[in-house]
Amino acid sequence: MNALDTMRALASKGEVIDVPAGELIFRSGETGDCMYGVLEGTVQLSWNGDQGHEGIQAGDVFGAGALVTPEHRRYGDARALSDCKLLVMNREKFLFAVQEAPMFAIELLGSIDQRLRALKDCTKI
Repeated sequence: MNALDTMRALASKGEVIDVPAGELIFRSGETGDCMYGVLEGTVQLSWNGDQGHEGIQAGDVFGAGALVTPEHRRYGDARALSDCKLLVMNREKFLFAVQEAPMFAIELLGSIDQRLRALKDCTKI
């Protein structure tokens, strides 16, 4: 089972939202109490007034910082680039997912690490 399979299993018991292309999901500076898993579609994260951005695909998560930082602040904007189905996970749902499927946490860490490496490679001049 991979991260997308785990998110699909959680979606059967959780909150899934449909977000049309172009819709803002959250804005930098807002307080957040959930993270999102992309089940379908592509989400663009942007920060520093759109100076930096990345695309988030099915199987990836975004917005986790709001669950793990003391101020629960969003550090960028998230917008649907295409029609999306998103799994909404509050802290309780995320901890449940990690407890029920520990590999989910490993897969998500691997995904985040790959994304950070790709961003780092993009900033080399």
